[in-house]
Amino acid sequence: MTVKQLWQRIEAMLHPAVLLLSLLLVCTSSWVLIGRQLTSRASFWDLLHVYGGLLTGILALMFAVKVCIGGQWRQFFPWLTLDVKPLFADISGLMRGQLPHSGGKGLISVIEGLGVILLLLVALTGAAWYAADPSNALTWRYYHIVFAHGFIGFIVLHCLLALLHLRDFFN
Repeated sequence: MTVKQLWQRIEAMLHPAVLLLSLLLVCTSSWVLIGRQLTSRASFWDLLHVYGGLLTGILALMFAVKVCIGGQWRQFFPWLTLDVKPLFADISGLMRGQLPHSGGKGLISVIEGLGVILLLLVALTGAAWYAADPSNALTWRYYHIVFAHGFIGFIVLHCLLALLHLRDFFN
């Protein structure tokens, strides 16, 4: 098996793996009791959150690479090239009661791109919290929780948009 074939297999599993691990981490996060640092008396849930989060962070980085290779980044981050006309067209359509369509460089793709950024920020702040000096750890914990809440909001919105995407198959 070549490296390219291995990447293609991994690439096909990234979205479902990130989704499942993210849901596991979100659903069990209320059982996590970590303050400044992971202690030797850490619970199963603490360890699952830290090391599951590390795995999710690695997969999130791979997912971001997948999204960005081959010019696909232009679809999810069109604002980086100031290509905002499709985004504004979708927002204008929403004001007239029209739902945006999936694909392209419009509102749904931009929201998905923001989800990738939020996921990376959750992973980055989680890693920083883990690695930080105990005197700075609670600050990183705060940022981690803020971005995690944003990512939870994105997950809900993403699920609703997935339902909208199903509408495209029937029209």
